[in-house]
Amino acid sequence: MKFTITKNIIENIIISMQPFLEKKDASAITSHIYFEVNNNCLTLRSTDYEMGLEATINDITNFEEGKSTVNGNNLLNIIRRLKDDNDIIFEVINNNLNIKQNRSNFKLPMYNANEYPKFPILDNLKDIDISIMNLINSIKKITPAIDNTNPKFELNGALIDIKLNKINFVATDTRRLAISNLENSTNKEMQIIIPKKAIIEIQKLFFDNALIKYDETNLVLLNKNLKFFTKLINGNFPDYERIIPNNLNYNFSLPKSVLIESIKLITSLKPNIKITFSSDNILFESVDEESEAQTQIDIKLNLENTFYIAVNSKYLLDFLSTSINENINIGFNESNLPFCLEDEKFITIIMPIILEK
Repeated sequence: MKFTITKNIIENIIISMQPFLEKKDASAITSHIYFEVNNNCLTLRSTDYEMGLEATINDITNFEEGKSTVNGNNLLNIIRRLKDDNDIIFEVINNNLNIKQNRSNFKLPMYNANEYPKFPILDNLKDIDISIMNLINSIKKITPAIDNTNPKFELNGALIDIKLNKINFVATDTRRLAISNLENSTNKEMQIIIPKKAIIEIQKLFFDNALIKYDETNLVLLNKNLKFFTKLINGNFPDYERIIPNNLNYNFSLPKSVLIESIKLITSLKPNIKITFSSDNILFESVDEESEAQTQIDIKLNLENTFYIAVNSKYLLDFLSTSINENINIGFNESNLPFCLEDEKFITIIMPIILEK
């Protein structure tokens, strides 16, 4: 195998491959990036078995067909130190990958490329008819609510729940439930759970048209130059619809910018906050016993009774930062019960902090 490529092109691809490499065991073949020159183009792959990325590059010259592997972390460290805008020559010599630029030359050991893990075969996958931008916008809203280390593995991912007339994107960390939805007209009913790490990487990789495919084991996204796959989480997501309140005693619209300003002001020291709603104002207070902070906004709510919610402010700010309208809706029944935040097709239900009366 041999090819010549501009440094900037190969560096960007090698950087995008890093999240999919095995980091703990440098002796594993999955710590390597797979290279193959075939049909006038270069293909690179990186995988830790759970996720993987394949990239195709046509901008190579002086090439000879073949394949190799090389430690991805070591390769990136070398490429970063080479000069920008200059070509780099990659060549397999005596079971090593030689990397050369001008008078600089590096040699890295390879593994047997034929033993590199295979990627999912597309012929066996079903299509999901969702535009990539709708997918990204929907999962971006719920990403903060995905748990990280829950012993129930299904909660460490996001649910895509395709129903007859809509598609729900759902996440929960047991303290809050976030749901974003799209209309559905073509997809068959089904559910899949995508790991949080994969959800984050999808948002980094895809910005334009892409196909979305799946089976019982894998989710695959691909466009002209990239193919990404992730193993799906095997499990049953909680019955989230049971948690959504059917009726709310109070529901009103509030200005988003004023809420964000007030919350950030009060939580400059501690994250937990108490918000008291009255007929003509909203009072924001810290619930820290060692310090005191409060601010108030004047707003007509037409409430008969005064009541409050106590909550971790991060949950509020996560919702407000991803909502798109100038005003958001808040709905609740009474103090110390879950309350709802809503912005068009995005809703978050939050468990309050229970305060002693």
